[in-house]
Amino acid sequence: MGEPGPVVPGAQAGGRSWCLRRLGMNTEWLLLEDGREVTIGRGFGVTYQLVSKICPLMISRNHCVLKQNPEGQWTIMDNESLNGVWLNRERLAPLQVYFLHKGDHVQLGVPLENKENAEYEYEVTEEDLERLHPCLAPKNDQMEKNKGSRTKRKCSLDELETAAEGPSNFTSKISKVSLKPSQPVVLHGKGEGASHSLGFLYPKLTLDPEKMTGTHIYIASPKVIELHHKKHKALNPAASQSSLEQFKVTMSRILKLKMQMQEKQVAVLNVRKQARKGSSKKIVKMEKELQDLQTQLCAEQAQQQARVEQLERTFQEEERHLQGSEKERGEEDLRQQLAQALQEHRALMEELNRSKKDFEKIIQAKNKELEQTKEEKEKVQAQKEEVLSHMNDVLENELQCIVCSEFFIEAVTLNCAHSFCSYCINEWMKRKIECPICRKDIESKTRSLVLDNCIDKMVDNLSSEVRERRKVLLRERKTKRPSCSKGI
Repeated sequence: MGEPGPVVPGAQAGGRSWCLRRLGMNTEWLLLEDGREVTIGRGFGVTYQLVSKICPLMISRNHCVLKQNPEGQWTIMDNESLNGVWLNRERLAPLQVYFLHKGDHVQLGVPLENKENAEYEYEVTEEDLERLHPCLAPKNDQMEKNKGSRTKRKCSLDELETAAEGPSNFTSKISKVSLKPSQPVVLHGKGEGASHSLGFLYPKLTLDPEKMTGTHIYIASPKVIELHHKKHKALNPAASQSSLEQFKVTMSRILKLKMQMQEKQVAVLNVRKQARKGSSKKIVKMEKELQDLQTQLCAEQAQQQARVEQLERTFQEEERHLQGSEKERGEEDLRQQLAQALQEHRALMEELNRSKKDFEKIIQAKNKELEQTKEEKEKVQAQKEEVLSHMNDVLENELQCIVCSEFFIEAVTLNCAHSFCSYCINEWMKRKIECPICRKDIESKTRSLVLDNCIDKMVDNLSSEVRERRKVLLRERKTKRPSCSKGI
């Protein structure tokens, strides 16, 4: 998870110890004590209680746990917190253990929208205990001890009676401390300390210190104080405003009843001081009134407990609502990413379609060029065939010997301008001395080299069968050629 480094052990020898140093501050450092489990959260049952002033619900009740394994190595675990634990800028999986190393960056929660860094960011470091002590954050048990040191228990009626016998005995009895968590905490003494504690719970409530001298003032139980802190940490106070107002009204009535009970108790003491044996009826009447006030107080306390439970349910609903809102925001981000990916896909498909159309146009143009080229070739071929056909016609009609029906071989032209093969006309003249065509007398024969050359060139462009046949005829006629004779 982090860069390799020395594994964080517990407290080191030589007066040094490991801690979580809060970045940017010289206070509120978290000590990692050897052999002790360290829990961090906003609840009351943790080692270090972190109450965010910017975003009250940023830190969960039991946010994370740091402890040592059997080898003495410190580890950290996200205890299913709402806003997570980050080690070296990477979020930890819930309920999984990760090793801590020197120099690691630990972040609790996430930065707000207008902030670059989270409120609670720490660095794992090793410091001298002397330098470390002034910078440490107070532990949760120390805060509870400081609160409990100012609390007293309620004196019973018997103790008040005993106190009437002498002021010294009354002082010793009333100064005893009772810290039972199931009973309400009672403040005794001067009104300044009591009014200060009540002012913490209810800033709008002010009490006269002169009237509170020597009286008993009840403060709400730790559960009520916890709910008061939850009220300050709620992100949506409008949802629980009505319950909070009812809670304040109930507390005001309880305080009034307490004051009335104290006045009755003081009155009983005064009456007993004045006449210990006489006026018993008056004392009984006052005790009855005191009992009625106690009964009414119990009813008000029951109503207060109901208000506390209602506030508890309200804050739980708000926390679930925040979790649901976080999930909806995650789903909305996912939908936006999907929409963006779909839009990019559509743009890519449109680009591909345009490219396809361009390629189709190019292919059509090439096909058209090929068709035009094919038509031109066909025209050239037709022209060539026409020329060859015309040439064959010329050869067959004009350049063939009428005697042998072959192309002229050693063509000769007679005095009548008709042409024949030299061999053919010689054979013809053995029977008749006249032209085979016009029947004129043959007076002369002239060799026609032009015809021979023209026929030879034209035969070269004809088929191989025609060329081979002409060669055979030439050889045959050379062998049969008679002795040279002069023209008649």
